[in-house]
Amino acid sequence: MKHTVSEVTLSNGGRGLFVNIPNSSVMTLDINFRAGEFLVDPLKWEVPHLMEHVVLGANELIPKARDFQAELERNGAYSNASTSVYDITYEAECADFEWARVFDLLLVAITKPLFLDEEFKAEYGNVQEEMASRANNHFRCLSLEMRKELGLLVKTDSERLKLMHNVSLDDVREHYIKTHTTKNMRFVIAGDLNSKRREHIQNVLEMIELSKNGRRYKLPVEHPKLLKQPTYIRNKTVENLYFYIDTFMNRRLSDREADALNLVNTMLTETLYSNILGTARERGLVYSMNSGLSQTRDVSNWWFGAQVSDKNAQALMDIIRIELSKVMEGKIAEKNIQDTKLYSLGRFQRSAQTVGGTATGYSNRYFFDGIIEDYYNIPTRIEAITKEDIVQIAQDMFRDNVWGFGVLGACGKAFTNQLREQIAPLWNNDLDKT
Repeated sequence: MKHTVSEVTLSNGGRGLFVNIPNSSVMTLDINFRAGEFLVDPLKWEVPHLMEHVVLGANELIPKARDFQAELERNGAYSNASTSVYDITYEAECADFEWARVFDLLLVAITKPLFLDEEFKAEYGNVQEEMASRANNHFRCLSLEMRKELGLLVKTDSERLKLMHNVSLDDVREHYIKTHTTKNMRFVIAGDLNSKRREHIQNVLEMIELSKNGRRYKLPVEHPKLLKQPTYIRNKTVENLYFYIDTFMNRRLSDREADALNLVNTMLTETLYSNILGTARERGLVYSMNSGLSQTRDVSNWWFGAQVSDKNAQALMDIIRIELSKVMEGKIAEKNIQDTKLYSLGRFQRSAQTVGGTATGYSNRYFFDGIIEDYYNIPTRIEAITKEDIVQIAQDMFRDNVWGFGVLGACGKAFTNQLREQIAPLWNNDLDKT
């Protein structure tokens, strides 16, 4: 969607983006605080999550959570919140005709929560149910266990359930006071934002009733370590095995490197004709496969994962090793690169069809490191990636020899070790041969 973006720094220390999409019929509101689990005692890991649940509940205007949600959503509006290791983000999306009403209600929830004991007890039970249901997600269970062994800031869902009894309502109140300050606040608001609306929103946010003390907390230091043995989670109820491959580079990606890695990632797994997934499906080895990249403050990560039958797992590992080796050795056809660029350009254009999609194109990175994505330049950036860029970043992602391999299933430790050994040569390549 055609739009313009501008950053505003509030007089109270808050910062955010206005994404103006003229004549749009929807408005999205995302308000973020650096308030995740890394800021609490590890024995009270669930404090931020419980706080997030209670904040969007009873408040001074509407002292019952159910009534508040009914009022906010009565014209089809949507509201939610999410907690991660780093952040809590409150979000709302509504029709343009009621943006001011929904905006006011969202701010009341954030600034005037009552933290009622009965609602804390209710949300405590809801979070328990949420954690229990997440524990049935095999990919999630394996990923969390691997990241714990790698040394990243994480706890498994079973650990979180066991630790919940350590959290009191006073802990939640204390964490709210500590983190919900204007200097720790970031926002991305997208919709039909003419100058009058922007001025109104800015004035309201500058008068927001949150403490002007506090600060924007820095992201934590995380340095993963090599897993010399595979992670194996035995689950005899699982017929197929679930696996993850994680490799890390001990620095952040530049924009050009991220663009190149996204391209090769698409080339390998993201379509039914991609080099790894397409080859595997052509041979009837696997139904689907995922991969992606992520970053912490100091480290970059590239991961691959799939569900596959025991009988097909070794053949799939061979394909993964062969196709990744080809990339690192520069054995990539220019047509493959150009086709992947065209696919990526089309996907980028599809991602910006909605107000929410356009806002997300800015919010993820802005909340993470304060960078405003050069949205309209992304197609030019994609076009500029060369074969040399792709080969170099693929090599760099394996050069530091920091990686892990994990399996959830009933295949046994010995078979898991065999699978790991099949892909281990990727970290021992002569990376200077190209």
